[in-house]
Amino acid sequence: MEQKAKGKPQKDRDRRSNRLLGALEPASRKRIDPHLEPLSLKLGDMVCDAGGQLQHAYFPQGAVLSLLTVLENGAAIETANIGREGAFGLLAAMYSRVSFNRCIVQLEGHMVRCPIQLLQYEFENSDHVRNLFVSFSETLLSQVQQTVACNAMHSTEERMCRWLLMMHDRAGGEALPYTHEFLSHILGANRKSVTLAAQSMQTAGLISYRRGAMQVLDRRGLEMASCECYAIVKERFDAFLSPPPTAVPHNKS
Repeated sequence: MEQKAKGKPQKDRDRRSNRLLGALEPASRKRIDPHLEPLSLKLGDMVCDAGGQLQHAYFPQGAVLSLLTVLENGAAIETANIGREGAFGLLAAMYSRVSFNRCIVQLEGHMVRCPIQLLQYEFENSDHVRNLFVSFSETLLSQVQQTVACNAMHSTEERMCRWLLMMHDRAGGEALPYTHEFLSHILGANRKSVTLAAQSMQTAGLISYRRGAMQVLDRRGLEMASCECYAIVKERFDAFLSPPPTAVPHNKS
């Protein structure tokens, strides 16, 4: 089940601050813009649960969404996150309207959503939109694959550095409002190991931590302490807005 819309439209909100929306052709943007609906959600709010039916795609404009894989015992671990570079729910415009993941708000901020039917029309009738959506979906899949490898092979501290770097990019340098308990759920690690990792990083001068807020103090040092996964995923997302012109051949017959 999807989250209901909250909040009222803000006239001064830049609806093209989302990079994926901003990359659309003018004709597509003209059709889509009047239907974009602003949302105001809080940290931890659920956008859609696993198995839920999607009626909208969600485009962060400062917010960050977390995709969680939910296990039978109720445990959940993050396999990807989405910021202003992309969207949650594009697969519903391309293939299936069932959400494979639980999607929650990981960082508060602006976000808009768009009806799936409208995005389906653009996907089916525009080579540019089709290539763009497929390019983003492939890039998001690469993040999922990299996260799986990272969770299996790298230490809690390395994974925590990777995750904080990704959030630091999206938050624009602001303090990150995360507790050790929240991080343990997101990273799929026990709380003790997260606390030890945070203490080690704070002692090294990489971060400060106080009253549920983390601040990155040494960005370069955090990058050096992270595994290679952060740089790999960042490079892929920086490049996805320029998909090959023949990413998806269109049969016009």
